[in-house]
Amino acid sequence: MPLLVRTSDRLSRPRNDPRQYDDLVQHWWNPQGPFALLHAIAEARATLIPQASRPRAVLVDLACGGGLLAPHVADHGYHHIGLDITLSALRQAAAYGVQTVRADVLALPLPDHTADVVVAGEILEHVTDLPGAVAEACRILRPGGRLVIDTLADTALARLLAVHIAERIPGGAPKGIHDPTLFVNRDELRRLAAAHGVPLTLRGLRPSVLGILRLLARRGDRVPLVATRPTAVLFQAYGTKRRKYKEPR
Repeated sequence: MPLLVRTSDRLSRPRNDPRQYDDLVQHWWNPQGPFALLHAIAEARATLIPQASRPRAVLVDLACGGGLLAPHVADHGYHHIGLDITLSALRQAAAYGVQTVRADVLALPLPDHTADVVVAGEILEHVTDLPGAVAEACRILRPGGRLVIDTLADTALARLLAVHIAERIPGGAPKGIHDPTLFVNRDELRRLAAAHGVPLTLRGLRPSVLGILRLLARRGDRVPLVATRPTAVLFQAYGTKRRKYKEPR
């Protein structure tokens, strides 16, 4: 059992400890709270999710957290299934219309080819078995379905910005929420997904300059993310599963 230390009036847990999400459960739907960036990422993630192409289409939301994606895909025509290991987060997601299932992304309790869309939002930088997580996400995806990922790149710049700087900014990322040794190698991610029939396109995400200026001028209360070519920090990966491919042995 990891050691739990109390520092002043807050709990300090080991890096990447999922119990931190229980500690922060009341903040999931506060767009100016410690999950503010997750709100912006969920909005950007939704832009990569197409409208459902058939009745009863299924969107599987891996590590759905409090269900932040739900409002952005409510009119896309999917049956939205959210999986997470944190019960307190699942309760939040269920309140927003997500069908919730407690599960680990390394052992999904879903049959092959279940989903028309699989999203893995801000989870791959938390798993200790990247090949296993990618394999499971691709396994449950239907041929012709869309895989959407957002995560942090395994670069010195990402470690500097996401850990050493962001965790020191008041109101920024919760301290210890990431283990930088788990940040994702982009070439490896492409290789793993391609081996399961999903060639990926990558794009970066960065804060909108206009959004920052509006926030500084007190004319706005949120900073949206915009797509960018550099992928060295926060990036998205998306692709369509081939209808015919050879599974790796």
